[in-house]
Amino acid sequence: MKIVKLTSENYKRLRAVEITPDGNVVTISGRNAQGKSSVLDSIWAALGGKPGNKTTRPVRDGEDSARVVVELDDIRVTREWVAGSKTSTLRVENADGTTAHKSPQQLLDSLVGRLSFDPLEFAHAKEKDQLATLLSVVELPFDPADLDAQRKGEYDERTIVGREVRQLEGQLDGMPTPAKDLPDEEVSASELIARIQAARQEAAKADSVRARVKEYRHLVADLEQRLRDAQVGLREVQKLEAELPDPVDVEPLEDQLATVEETNAAVRAAAERRAVSQRLQDARARYEGHSDNIAAIDRAKEDGLAAAKLPIDGLGFDADGVTYLGVPFKQASAAEQLRVSLAMAMALNPQIRVIRITDGSLLDSDNLQLIEAMAAERDFQVWVERVDESGRVGVVIDDGQVVSA
Repeated sequence: MKIVKLTSENYKRLRAVEITPDGNVVTISGRNAQGKSSVLDSIWAALGGKPGNKTTRPVRDGEDSARVVVELDDIRVTREWVAGSKTSTLRVENADGTTAHKSPQQLLDSLVGRLSFDPLEFAHAKEKDQLATLLSVVELPFDPADLDAQRKGEYDERTIVGREVRQLEGQLDGMPTPAKDLPDEEVSASELIARIQAARQEAAKADSVRARVKEYRHLVADLEQRLRDAQVGLREVQKLEAELPDPVDVEPLEDQLATVEETNAAVRAAAERRAVSQRLQDARARYEGHSDNIAAIDRAKEDGLAAAKLPIDGLGFDADGVTYLGVPFKQASAAEQLRVSLAMAMALNPQIRVIRITDGSLLDSDNLQLIEAMAAERDFQVWVERVDESGRVGVVIDDGQVVSA
């Protein structure tokens, strides 16, 4: 529904104003302090109920009462004030004059979204307020606050793990690289000593046997009469000699014993390096896990935004506020900000398709053409207040009355 006729009498600065809009853009112009703002305020006051009736003195000075009639496509809304009273009376009728609803204010509340929404106010609002306004008109398949909290948690955890990764990388870089032939386990010094002692015992035993062989050989040479006994003895000790193991060279073992502490220190360092390397791999894996979770959260937001019906293509948001075409809304061009703000205003008023712009004097000709094009495209009615002294722009208000239309 749009306004087909507005009648305002004695509201704020107005005397008697009757406006029949023509087209999608209604320009209210004139000099300062002549009642331009009162025209737009009277619409909001008539339709908005308590939020639109915060004016402490709605009745023009010197008058007893004020009256505003807003005729829409299907209904006629009449609101009246009495001087000195803090309340107003409301009547909502069908086009044929019959009562439209037993509770007229309840009917208006169901129709009026955010009639006071001014696109320029949205463009100049704080980032958090812009985000709250956007979320109020978009049905998302997720809770942005929960999603942002999850993302922040993952980001914080990833930051902590990232510090651990960098610390472990530095620790690993500072460790010596172990020799390729270094054993994995520490060498037992006591085991080496036992092997050396055993080898020495075997060597001593072998020396004793060899000494006896030599002795018996001398006996054979010197005592031929005892040759038989000596030969028997010789055969016995030769049998023992044949059973001796190969001699063990203890020199390498002694060399190994001399360097056992150095070797074991290197083994421990290598084991610690492997442990740090494993911890680094685990930390990197956790870091990547958090990165994957953040990417999944971002994809969920992107998918949700893709599925959501936003007021205009390219509109989005992040934890800091509203974005347009991937950049913060505040960094968008003036024309882009106006286009987005208009789309937001239209989304906020789906039933009564009326928007007001109170600072129209700030808009250049290109922006005014943009407003007119969007209003026509989306079938909205935009009421624009502009300061103008030529008397040739739109509906001209002077001293609370229409002097030119």
